[in-house]
Amino acid sequence: MDRPRLAILIPAFREAATIGKVVAAAREHGDVIVVDDASPDATAEQAAAAGAIVVRNERNRGYDGTLNRAFEEAVKRGYTHAVTMDADGEHDPALVGTFKTLLIGDGVALVLGVRPRKQRFAEIVMGLYVRLRFGVADILCGMKGYDLKLAVANDGFDHTNSIGTELAINSLRRGAGFRQVPVSGTRRQDAPRFDRLIRANLRIFAALGHIIRDDAKHLLGFAHRRAMVC
Repeated sequence: MDRPRLAILIPAFREAATIGKVVAAAREHGDVIVVDDASPDATAEQAAAAGAIVVRNERNRGYDGTLNRAFEEAVKRGYTHAVTMDADGEHDPALVGTFKTLLIGDGVALVLGVRPRKQRFAEIVMGLYVRLRFGVADILCGMKGYDLKLAVANDGFDHTNSIGTELAINSLRRGAGFRQVPVSGTRRQDAPRFDRLIRANLRIFAALGHIIRDDAKHLLGFAHRRAMVC
């Protein structure tokens, strides 16, 4: 049997100032795949110089679209597990070792990072729903670990612009076992990449609405199947 292989997936847009240091530290734990989302700066060059496998989007595809491509690349290259993390240093690359141990050493299918604080009102609302529904504390944390069989079962990472939550949520619905890990790092000093306050909250509420609609369909389908059996 082939040995498990870990890919660290980093979506990056205009992160030339930090990506090299993040890649160098993450490479201590596995191969790094950086997908540069058509950055106008030297993000791709800095990532490659630090030892990453670099894929470059010809046009800007956004966070979910960029991670879609990262997962496609990881599966194509034969990796068995993946950890996603940000390019700006907000996630401590040393934590990849903990994720790796849980995924490969302990056989956990899904590892979810938990940040020390939520940044927006919509995150608090979404977090409350997901905690009550699935027992997950911080579904919007960008640092997550996956057995890549989950991505294959989901036919990819994202189809709904879910802000990085679709694969995890659908895996939880399918009964995937999970663990949660506190994550930390260096808070970025410049403007966040994830939109301005009002637009960011609207995007999160839209993602939450999709989760609730899918939950309703799932529960109605379950009730219908149970009624048919009875």
